[in-house]
Amino acid sequence: MRTSILLVFSVFYLTSCIPLRIAPVVKDYRITQGKKFKRSLPNREMFIFEDPKEADEFYKYVNIKFNLNNENVYDDVPFEIGERQFFFSFYEVEIPTKTLNLFPLVIDGLLLTAEIGPVLNDLHESRKGHWYIAIETYSDLEKDCLQVNSLSRKAVLEYLRTLKKEYLSTELYNEITLKN
Repeated sequence: MRTSILLVFSVFYLTSCIPLRIAPVVKDYRITQGKKFKRSLPNREMFIFEDPKEADEFYKYVNIKFNLNNENVYDDVPFEIGERQFFFSFYEVEIPTKTLNLFPLVIDGLLLTAEIGPVLNDLHESRKGHWYIAIETYSDLEKDCLQVNSLSRKAVLEYLRTLKKEYLSTELYNEITLKN
């Protein structure tokens, strides 16, 4: 009886994965400081949402929607709310979920002691990428329009929610130019 319990416990232990880093789950969107979300982002408040589409799809969407002709697509994209001029910059960021796989690690340890050498090096860790779009907004009057005390925060948030919804629901971005 004890050996069967020990065998079952050993199988579970050896086939388990230890999470080293878990990508955040963003249901709809999140407003947070860029540096707190990912170190490579600016230290401003950012509108962040998960991007289920392929790489560079948001770039294509912004390029077509704002008629940018592949110039300054990432930075200083102009938009208007009422009579006021605003700008946004966006970043496509990846945060992978990273796990340590114990079974290949133990097998390679046993092979190394038998002087055969490690065979499963590539399987010691596994990664699954999660992609996000992070948008910062500013104007000539305000450096950060998403700060809590910003006068235009509410209007800018509404605009960004609509932009996100349109991006996620549109497959052919040329349709957007017909709507505008």
